[in-house]
Amino acid sequence: MSDEPSASALRVATRSDAGPIDALMKASIRSIFPDFYDARQVASSVVHIGHVDTMLLDDGTYFVLEAGGEVVACGGWSRRDKLFSGEASQEGRTRTLDPATEAAHVRAMFVRGDWTRRGLGTRILDACRDAALAEGYRCLDLLATLPGARLYERYGFRPGEPTEITLPDGVAVACIPMDMSIQT
Repeated sequence: MSDEPSASALRVATRSDAGPIDALMKASIRSIFPDFYDARQVASSVVHIGHVDTMLLDDGTYFVLEAGGEVVACGGWSRRDKLFSGEASQEGRTRTLDPATEAAHVRAMFVRGDWTRRGLGTRILDACRDAALAEGYRCLDLLATLPGARLYERYGFRPGEPTEITLPDGVAVACIPMDMSIQT
């Protein structure tokens, strides 16, 4: 398998990708989160954050990057009200956002630990931006976990006030709300 970023292929994810995406999410959290969160936060994040939101797959707004037949990165955007997974306040939020007045949400970005810092996240963000623009959205927003915040800020997202989400087992995880204009 080539480990060059240019050897990776970006495509829209389907339901058949759910297993490999789920495995990638969990592996990414186990590999990358320990530099930012304690062991309890990492373990809780594997369970409550590292799982596939099939709504993204069904909506056709989720992407995978493959190399050598393996998923090495994933992420997407949503035209729905749900901003992130892992907290009860977000469950059941399926309302379609208004592109004229609301931001599309960047969601569930993960890169395999041995593929970080190679531009894969940027490629997925470009695909998200382009797709959201094509549907009339003028802004993107997201709730970044600490490992992703630097990528998003370099991409042009503006950080808001740091916050915490409380996962179902009571574990708090620090996050940063971010947004950016994508108007042309």
